[in-house]
Amino acid sequence: MATMVGRAAVDALAMETKVSLNATPSALASDPRSNSQATPRDWDEAADVVIIGSGFAGLAAAIEARNAGATVTLLEKMKSCGGNSMISDGLIAAAGTPMQEKAGIVDSPESMYKDMLQAGLGLNHPDLAQKVATGSAGVLQWTIDYLGVKYLDGIDQLGGHSVPRTLTPCRRSGSVIVKQQLARVKELGVKVKTRTYLQRILRNSAGRVQGVLVRDGYTFPHASGGMPRHIQAGKAVILASGGFANDLSFRAAQDPRLTQEVDSTNKACTTAETLREALRIGAMPVQLASIQLAPWTSPDEKGNGVGPDFAYIALPYGIVIDPTTGQRFMNELADRKIRADAILKAGQPCIGLTDAKGIERSSYRIDHCLRKGVVKQFDELRDLAAAYGIPFEALKETIKRYNRYVGKKLDQEFAKPILPGAEPLTHPPYYAMRLWPKVHHTMGGVQINARAQVLDLAQQPIQGLYAAGEVTGGIHGACRLGSCAITDCLVFGRIAGKNAAAEKTQK
Repeated sequence: MATMVGRAAVDALAMETKVSLNATPSALASDPRSNSQATPRDWDEAADVVIIGSGFAGLAAAIEARNAGATVTLLEKMKSCGGNSMISDGLIAAAGTPMQEKAGIVDSPESMYKDMLQAGLGLNHPDLAQKVATGSAGVLQWTIDYLGVKYLDGIDQLGGHSVPRTLTPCRRSGSVIVKQQLARVKELGVKVKTRTYLQRILRNSAGRVQGVLVRDGYTFPHASGGMPRHIQAGKAVILASGGFANDLSFRAAQDPRLTQEVDSTNKACTTAETLREALRIGAMPVQLASIQLAPWTSPDEKGNGVGPDFAYIALPYGIVIDPTTGQRFMNELADRKIRADAILKAGQPCIGLTDAKGIERSSYRIDHCLRKGVVKQFDELRDLAAAYGIPFEALKETIKRYNRYVGKKLDQEFAKPILPGAEPLTHPPYYAMRLWPKVHHTMGGVQINARAQVLDLAQQPIQGLYAAGEVTGGIHGACRLGSCAITDCLVFGRIAGKNAAAEKTQK
């Protein structure tokens, strides 16, 4: 079904449209029926490798391409670099690391690969998922040794992972990684152009990508402005433009449930213009309808907010309750799709709760969430029940039953893994937050091979075109495991950069 939707998207791009994406830059695109292979007689500027997007994937690609000896121009449509990567939590999954060995955690790339396939419902493209899993430990070490990223002590187990394998950078922010990447990019002499919007991917008569047409000086989100400039890519173009969580018309075309009424955790700039352009020139769409909803977000704040930190750091030591019944209804450490679907099925925001011991065990600093009012503190369980309209006796019985599971280290209802150090929920004060899913990640995108080359509808590489990160599809299947996105971006960003730089220079 996802492939059919993807083909429909390609067909739709063959027709002229006047749809406005909330005043996003789609209006800048010229007639889709124009000759996509036209190249100018004279280029305004040139580089060996031209990269679209300056998040984790684009910056990793820029670093590797430059280190391989290529000249690199990095294009970013916003006025500053980093994109959605800057507001991510920075969590990175890696299997078989020295940190795990030191902590006595037995793990392997094969185990991580199996976890990815299970969460992805077997829809993952095996060669791509395997590449992420096998490259995970190496790319984590690269961030430490080459970029100088520092991580917090402790290894977390996120939902859907069979063992703890997730590390968190200091300050719990992806900006820590991005800033280190940007420092390297500057040191290497990569040319960075902000406020530069991709309008066309340009190919020669043989179909080989030779460069791009951009709008230089563009201001998001206004659908006008900027001077047209042709930038030649002597070796290759790399697409690293991210996902389309805030492209309302495009995402709703893939999943009609995702109307403007559904919020997103992403920056407003996560739109689909680069993906649309890749599809227009014949890139194979993969699983565009696979759009992930975050099960840890709160309806009591806009966007991602501060609540998710509490939800995925502290709540694993607690439970989630349906407020109408006072009962649990899911494995709170299942993968994201299972949890989001379960909350949606409940039909209203649900309540995640833990106690003081859960906060202590998770080492989570809760003051910020309390000040914002997203998480609330209760000295008595009865007060918590009253605040959210939960039947108190039912809630009390649910917690009593769950506490028995904690004591036995076995959840007999939902098979939730009982984390090491977890204790019964008997230590007030109690902390609670309302949960309701928001659009978080788009698993679908263009198809690539293990070399990060973009494939066409005949499954052949589009010469001179690479892609990495959320603009690609197939790696995560139906559901991306938490903390695997940054791993994916860095692994394939580096692959794309190295291989693009190795391309033969075109005259």
